[in-house]
Amino acid sequence: MTFDRITTDPDVMQGQPCIRGTRLTVRRVLAIVGEYPSRDEIRKDYPQLEDEDIRQALAYASATLEDRIIPLKDAS
Repeated sequence: MTFDRITTDPDVMQGQPCIRGTRLTVRRVLAIVGEYPSRDEIRKDYPQLEDEDIRQALAYASATLEDRIIPLKDAS
């Protein structure tokens, strides 16, 4: 998967992955998606953030998370 809208630069936001050309980190985009009820509301407050930016931020976060199964104890 290509993340052409996600950049890292040690001189920008301490090297955290950001949406290209902005100081919006992937982490901040995830928080925005979780906080706002709709994409229309996001666009109103963050007009520089495009739908593809959001899609790639979500995909980037998913790709960088460790996927593991944690067995749960039987509740009975």
